Amino acid sequence: MANLLSMQCLSSIRKSGNLIHLRTAALAVDKRDYSSKQGPATEYLQHSVVPSMHYQKSLPRLPIPKLEDTIKRYLAAQRPLLDDDNYKTTEKVAQDFLNGVGKQLHEELVAQDKNNKHTSYISGPWFDMYLSARDSVVLNFNPFISFTPDPKAEYNQQLVRSTNMVCSAVRFMKTLRANLLEPEVFHLNPAKSDTDGFKKLIRWVPSSLSWYGAYMVNAYPLDMSQYYRLFNSTRIPKQGRDQLLTDDKGRHLLVMRKGNMYVFDVVDKDGNLVKPAEVQSHLKYILSDDAPAPAFPLGVLTSENRDVWAGLRDKLLAAGNAEDLHVVDSALFCLCLDDHEMKDHIDISHNMLHGDGCNRWFDKSFSIIMTKDGQAAINFEHSWGDGVAVLRFQNEIFKDTTQQPLVHPGSAAAAVDSSSAVRRLHFNLDSGLEAGIQKAKENFDSAVSKLTVDAIEFKKGGKEQLKKSKLSPDAVTQLAFQMGYLRQYGQTVATYESCSTAAFKHGRTETIRPATVHTKECAHAFVCQPGQHSVGQLQAMLSECSKYHGQLTREAAMGQGFDRHLFALRYLANAKGQALHSLYSDPAYAFINHNILSTSTLTSPAVSIGGFAPVVADGFGVGYGVHDDWIGCNVSSYPQRNVHEFLQCVHKSLEDIFTVLEGKALG
Repeated sequence: MANLLSMQCLSSIRKSGNLIHLRTAALAVDKRDYSSKQGPATEYLQHSVVPSMHYQKSLPRLPIPKLEDTIKRYLAAQRPLLDDDNYKTTEKVAQDFLNGVGKQLHEELVAQDKNNKHTSYISGPWFDMYLSARDSVVLNFNPFISFTPDPKAEYNQQLVRSTNMVCSAVRFMKTLRANLLEPEVFHLNPAKSDTDGFKKLIRWVPSSLSWYGAYMVNAYPLDMSQYYRLFNSTRIPKQGRDQLLTDDKGRHLLVMRKGNMYVFDVVDKDGNLVKPAEVQSHLKYILSDDAPAPAFPLGVLTSENRDVWAGLRDKLLAAGNAEDLHVVDSALFCLCLDDHEMKDHIDISHNMLHGDGCNRWFDKSFSIIMTKDGQAAINFEHSWGDGVAVLRFQNEIFKDTTQQPLVHPGSAAAAVDSSSAVRRLHFNLDSGLEAGIQKAKENFDSAVSKLTVDAIEFKKGGKEQLKKSKLSPDAVTQLAFQMGYLRQYGQTVATYESCSTAAFKHGRTETIRPATVHTKECAHAFVCQPGQHSVGQLQAMLSECSKYHGQLTREAAMGQGFDRHLFALRYLANAKGQALHSLYSDPAYAFINHNILSTSTLTSPAVSIGGFAPVVADGFGVGYGVHDDWIGCNVSSYPQRNVHEFLQCVHKSLEDIFTVLEGKALG
């Protein structure tokens, strides 16, 4: 099944008009061993020699590209999407922007950036964009990443696995806050940089210089500023613009089951993890609670339009629920215990992405969802970060729970009075709130009923064969999406793949634009001109696509794309109350930002599948993973598109590509 995680991509963003939807991805941390034999066995995951935040002060700053480079890249991305006449119009508008108001805005942006050296030029506008978005976070923002089942089948039991995950999550939190979590570093030469000797040396280098020390041995520390928001954090709905709340004094876990909400402490008053057998006892108590599902489940309100939810939250506060709402908001995270079993991967995708809306608190920074048959996933709210922290967390939790589980099948829960330790929350609801909850559920059901998910596994080749052919696996898979869409709809359309800029202080993401003049030519040769090109010519086209995609990826990783720069310039103009240049009202600008193909890739031993909704009503949400000898895709669509047919076309495209790589002519 499709895995979703790539070396160059940390998160994926979707953009529709003024709304952006982030998806997940991260550096290939899965190949690194973060475990340590040091530290108390039950309190910390590891005991890093190098402090967690050692590199933060010396991280390089995210560069602002030269405006002329941004315009050149923008036009190159527009070329395959436009006919000659429309391209000439867009080219003229872009040149006018470059030589006029764009130049002035760029200079102001650079000056502003020089006065804010503690952050990046994109960080503030990005937070603002997310928190100002009024659409529901469900389908529009929150993605999911599911855990691979525990290789020891008997541990995939709801009570055992959820207990172990909660305990490992607390251990992760304690390790992070004690500055003992291994710093996030991308090692190009691990034999030199990922060694005990280097770590003992670099820990004595001042934080203001430490990045340079790592750079000298080809290691690239990544920004970890977002990790702070992982725990005790919630997005609070407000009229016009939401707020992020983090209250690290909270020692309790929020647990949801059948729409009921429970809390109990998982950290004691001394800051230690509550005994795992006691956590097991409390979760067992919740699972055996015969309280009926509430007629008006409060959780569904977190799926509403943000302004509607803000109004209803004000009513909840006025009705005397302030204390319990703060308990929800300040919880370490949310554990959702679902009472049903999963039928297949499609069922998992629907359940982990949205579920029934009642047994979720979608505003929490993240929730671990655990089904009755032990299928687990993380669903997370995206305004606070780009998935780097979530994926690191997921990798660590999977490793810890599978290699060092703290409770076992058949192990006895502690003989404690869970009925006094666990509190079920009760909320005062009036008729207005009950009507609001009912309406929210109707809106939720209507929205998710339109979503279709389908998946394929291409078993005739993968990463190994592509690398032997000196082709980028990511480039070839992206080409297959271009060919598939062309085969189905006869068009080349705006396509989005996100790349992390976490190598820079407060970096976020930059966009790779996989639809290029090279992929358009190659796709047409394969799909529209059968028999008109030799095998050698097709192979040469594949090579050209791969090289150019590699260039775009390198540029994006270095903050040298065009999307973020143009976004920041538009944000600056809006902030000044300045009329937007015609570049932004050009239909071509709207077209390239209407991302019909929104894509994200992940591969990690901890990840089974991941997914997200399409970013536009007539689009596809494409999660994919390129493995050693197979390629998986997990794709969503709304009724305007046929996801089953699209995947058949992608499968056919991959077959054709691998046939040509084997030196055979297409049939």
